[in-house]
Amino acid sequence: MAASTFAGHAQNADCKSSTGPETDWHDCNKRQLMLGGSDLQGSNLANTDFTLTDLRRAMLRSANLEKATLVRASLASAVADKANFTRVEAYRGNFSGISAEGASFVSSELQRTDFTRARLTGADFEKAELGRADFTEAVLTGTKFSMANLSRANLSGAIFEGPIDFDRAFLFLTRIEGLDLSAATGLEQAQIDLACGDASTKLPAGLSAPAKWPCPADDD
Repeated sequence: MAASTFAGHAQNADCKSSTGPETDWHDCNKRQLMLGGSDLQGSNLANTDFTLTDLRRAMLRSANLEKATLVRASLASAVADKANFTRVEAYRGNFSGISAEGASFVSSELQRTDFTRARLTGADFEKAELGRADFTEAVLTGTKFSMANLSRANLSGAIFEGPIDFDRAFLFLTRIEGLDLSAATGLEQAQIDLACGDASTKLPAGLSAPAKWPCPADDD
């Protein structure tokens, strides 16, 4: 999703304005605030600092959060379908239960981010850093992980029908136990050899489980 999709916002931010649809807070400091349940759909939040801010259940549909800082912020159960999270920094962010269908997370820093039970149908994580991210029970139908770093991420228990794109994704110790990846695209044997599956993991035709499966439990 190109950033130009969100063109047309006002040029001058009003950092003191209250929340509401199409709010312009770009480049604003919104650290450590309680904004749970706020309606910010269609808002310009580019480069805004939301470090440690509570955005649980916020309405962020079609909002532009490009380059926003969401370190340890909570977007649990927020609605962010078609939002632009391109190049955000969200280390240890809480995105559990978020609805972010069709959202862009391209080139974002999402290490150790919690995506459990998130609805991510059609979301784009191309070139994202997702080390140790948790996708347990997340809906990943049509999700794109091309060139993403998924080292030690947990995809076991994810829910999806149809293809997921893993083209050139880095799958070092990525947990894929129990997944049916038979329709996944972009997977190569070298990626599977690095990942952690088990006897119930289903692979695309032509790929085979390495002898080292199952991997030891990851205690960290």
